[in-house]
Amino acid sequence: MFKIIHWMVVSRSQLLVDLLDSRWPQEFLVKLSGVEPDKLADTMLDKPFSMVIIDLASVDMQRAYQLQRYLEREHRGVQVVYIHFPQKIEANFLLDNSSTIGVFLHNTSIDELGLGLVEVLKGNQVIPQCLIDARLRHEEQDDSDQLTIREREVLQALLTGSTNLDIANQLFVSESTIKTHLYRAFRKIGVSSRGQAIAWAQVNLHEVQQ
Repeated sequence: MFKIIHWMVVSRSQLLVDLLDSRWPQEFLVKLSGVEPDKLADTMLDKPFSMVIIDLASVDMQRAYQLQRYLEREHRGVQVVYIHFPQKIEANFLLDNSSTIGVFLHNTSIDELGLGLVEVLKGNQVIPQCLIDARLRHEEQDDSDQLTIREREVLQALLTGSTNLDIANQLFVSESTIKTHLYRAFRKIGVSSRGQAIAWAQVNLHEVQQ
């Protein structure tokens, strides 16, 4: 008898889940389940999922990072695949984790995705060369070392959920000064939103003490 392989698709798009479910079970002999991000933990308790596919078209990157860290902590051995991955440097912090085995860009067709998953099933890591090159360039620039002490302090404060006003009060400066620090820090680390900055700080500033 064939062993049933369970895959989970984390997405807020039921249409996407239905589309994949109409093809992948036949192609890969898998049982596919769809779940929204907030229900991942509960669903993981039901079946021995071997792969979790995260749809970045409907799950924001900060939440995706949190989900991946949860899987690494609570479900070791579960592999993570990202689909609809944006071709931008601010998303590359998701590639730092060893559980990421597949990454497919936002313009990848269903057929191309299927071919890539065949390689994943063989145990091969599938990550576009353009993302690997971008990551290498980013590491060579070593943006975290270019941050000033105050910029690092402000980014670290974001991890506690502090508002700009909270941070300003903590550091005894004006709120506009904090906005300036954040603007400069965002440009240096290659992010464009507060959520992306928080996720970047979770990966890169974990050693910084308050």
